[in-house]
Amino acid sequence: MIDYEKVLSPVATGLKPSGIRKFFDLLDSMHDVVGLTVGQPDFVTPWHIREAAIESLQAGKTYYTSNAGIPQLREEIAKYLDRRFDLKYSGDEVLVTVGGSEAIDLAIRACVTPGDEVIIPTPCFVCYEPIVRLAGGIPVILETRYEDKFKVNPEMLKKAITQKTKMIVLAYPNNPTGAIMTKEELEDIAALVRDTNIVILSDEIYAELTFGRRHVSIATLPDMRERTIIASGFSKAYAMTGWRMGYIAAPCEIFAQILKIHQYCIMCAPTTSQFAAIEAVKNGDEDIERMKEEYDRRRRYLLKNFADMGIECFEPEGAFYAYPNIGKFGLSSEEFCQRLLNEKRCAIVPGTAFGDDGEGFARISYAYSIKHIDQALERIEAFIKTL
Repeated sequence: MIDYEKVLSPVATGLKPSGIRKFFDLLDSMHDVVGLTVGQPDFVTPWHIREAAIESLQAGKTYYTSNAGIPQLREEIAKYLDRRFDLKYSGDEVLVTVGGSEAIDLAIRACVTPGDEVIIPTPCFVCYEPIVRLAGGIPVILETRYEDKFKVNPEMLKKAITQKTKMIVLAYPNNPTGAIMTKEELEDIAALVRDTNIVILSDEIYAELTFGRRHVSIATLPDMRERTIIASGFSKAYAMTGWRMGYIAAPCEIFAQILKIHQYCIMCAPTTSQFAAIEAVKNGDEDIERMKEEYDRRRRYLLKNFADMGIECFEPEGAFYAYPNIGKFGLSSEEFCQRLLNEKRCAIVPGTAFGDDGEGFARISYAYSIKHIDQALERIEAFIKTL
């Protein structure tokens, strides 16, 4: 009889299951649940993008593309990055990936070797720490604070950097907090790493979703392009989650190594999705603005209702999440969310799903209609009145 303890990787068996997925699994057997859990736009992918995909299928374009992606798409992404964020890349420095998740995985595996330290500010999306561990790296958790607006504090970062530090993850606009980093704040981080061999992994999947100011990439700062890997994609800005379209932009020396890993693991991103992405990145600017305006309306509506309920909430400046403080109700984050689900059939995600420093908070997605948000808010208000 096989001994699975001797077969399975101890790194894999030592990974914690996703805190988000653990909570979502509870929903499967429940009915009449109003959820604000999923970070997925409720918009349908704009028609002109879907039409481009249909036309590619009708033309029989169902073959493999080059490993790095359709050359036209890579060029259009480079033009888009320049047009929207003043980022200067050639198409030869852009790799098309299977969603932003593959982009993150490739970036970490191309740089991190066993024993390397990777600084990960939390709360954050759940994938960075497990991928670092799978690469043999050592995650160094940097807890951001409410009083700092969940931004990376340069003094705390300086203390976390050691001779073993290989990479710093910057995920702004941030999931789950909605925090952003300004150009001035990014400059403080850049000043700490310019004279080192530390690489920045800048996860910019929510770059288009900022309210009140434009996103600034750390790669636009002096001497930072050479040490920055940008991971992004089409899912959030263009409502294309199911198309699995992401990309990496990186200097050619790093790009070459990332491409090799991608070649062996994936071959290429889905061809039909790539043709849809060409249309999106060429002609989708108006779609972005239309959807962002609606997200902003939902954001303001959510914040007003929290204030009316007496729930303190950091004002998110990006992405489509709110991160209310639920600590005053005397329950742990998981207890609060579990009871809210069981007693009022309303689902939100415990802050602890995004790091231990998420205790006392919950993540609420406003990538839902106002009507749907309103139903959930009614249930949340009814629940807190029972506490």
